Amino acid sequence: MRDDEILTRISALVDEEHELRGRLTAGDVTTDEEHARIKELETALDQCWDLLRQRRARRSAGADPDGAAVRPPGEVENYRQ
Repeated sequence: MRDDEILTRISALVDEEHELRGRLTAGDVTTDEEHARIKELETALDQCWDLLRQRRARRSAGADPDGAAVRPPGEVENYRQ
């Protein structure tokens, strides 16, 4: 996946998150449904941002950015910052 494709995916996930929060406010979705999907969206966003950071780091180091790979949710969700 190229950088522009990752950024497009990030944008789509953020749009879905905003739509979901609007549906919650309108009463079209339950809080439990919203929280479950938000968790999925947050994980997917973390994976996308991680992949983008990997690609940028590889490019900066003179390596092939296509060597970067999506890491499992447990790995990207447990980063210490």
